[in-house]
Amino acid sequence: MTLTEQRIGYDEETRLEDFRLELRTWLAEHLTPEVTEAIEHGGPQASFAAHRAWNAILVDAGYGAISWPTEYGGRDATILEQLVYNEEMSRVGAPGPVNAIGVANIAPAIMAYGTEEQKQRFLRPMLRGDEIWSQGMSEPDAGSDLASLKCRGVIDGDHFVINGQKTWNSNGDRADWCQLYVRTDADGPKHHGITALLVDMGIPGIEYRPIVSMAGDQGFSELFFTDARIPRSALLGEVGNGWAVATNTLSHERAGVASMYLQVRRSFERLRSAVAQHGAGEGARAQIDRDRLVSCYIEVRNLEFLAKRALGAAISGRAPGAEGSVIKLAWSRTSQSLARSATDLLGMQALDGPWARNLLSSCSLTIAGGTSEVVKNIIGERVLGLPREPKSQGS
Repeated sequence: MTLTEQRIGYDEETRLEDFRLELRTWLAEHLTPEVTEAIEHGGPQASFAAHRAWNAILVDAGYGAISWPTEYGGRDATILEQLVYNEEMSRVGAPGPVNAIGVANIAPAIMAYGTEEQKQRFLRPMLRGDEIWSQGMSEPDAGSDLASLKCRGVIDGDHFVINGQKTWNSNGDRADWCQLYVRTDADGPKHHGITALLVDMGIPGIEYRPIVSMAGDQGFSELFFTDARIPRSALLGEVGNGWAVATNTLSHERAGVASMYLQVRRSFERLRSAVAQHGAGEGARAQIDRDRLVSCYIEVRNLEFLAKRALGAAISGRAPGAEGSVIKLAWSRTSQSLARSATDLLGMQALDGPWARNLLSSCSLTIAGGTSEVVKNIIGERVLGLPREPKSQGS
């Protein structure tokens, strides 16, 4: 049962189902097999170009980011409308924003901390995919512990002079802009003295180097800054207040995981279908395979119930809390379990093509969006009430 099938007012239920029918009809007309084929099987560059074109079609039709305010290209959608949207997009496997990080994480920070000029300049091109964005947070010695970042930003008149390195920068090889976090004050607690900037990646002194993953993808890059001069107009929020901007960004990232159960559920349905086509084993092996598939189903359903609990709290007006970390941990584990189970259930068939790539790429899920170790600390401290970890002097 979906949240929209739970007890809500008749008028609201009718409006939601009208929206569902509207979106379903539009997707049936515009998400053609040719569009899907171009995005899924066109090769890295061609697939990205096809995804970007599809993104523009979504936005121009008003389906790019329905939760955004209408003034920036959204629909001011309620949480239930967003759930309907996610359900329908997942049902047909429709690709979401080409600027996934930008739309989900960076844009809310710009809306909260940006000047009106920055909002008008950046939000619409970001949403439409006319400009690609990346996020400069992690460093070689500052991954999940963002407060330990060392990339320096020295104020020199009307500019910040940037020197340092970032890593695990998504879309770094394609990005036109980067939401960059730098240290502008090395004194005092490490959470202080961080500044957020909106950086034009074409500025001299910025170099990117692609990182090839074990799956053969180049979705990440290292960024190197050598005396890069960033104009003061790039400042997002206030100097030294970057930690607040980062917290805003990460809260949206982890809260957004609540809707990712749909992605996992779709992966499970693909696995179940593949197992049915592959054929069950015999005797004891058949029983083991059935038990493995049922275990996967239970994990997926548990994730769904966790996510819907968080969505229900949001509908009641409560701000995202530490439950986002619980869901993130469950999402990582369940996704990895599905990938490993596919190998066990499908045998050699799973060692090539999409299943093999999924197995390799799933290894990163205990790191992406916050490592499992850090997430467990958050759960322990904020959910279970355990003592906080001792902090090093000066932190």
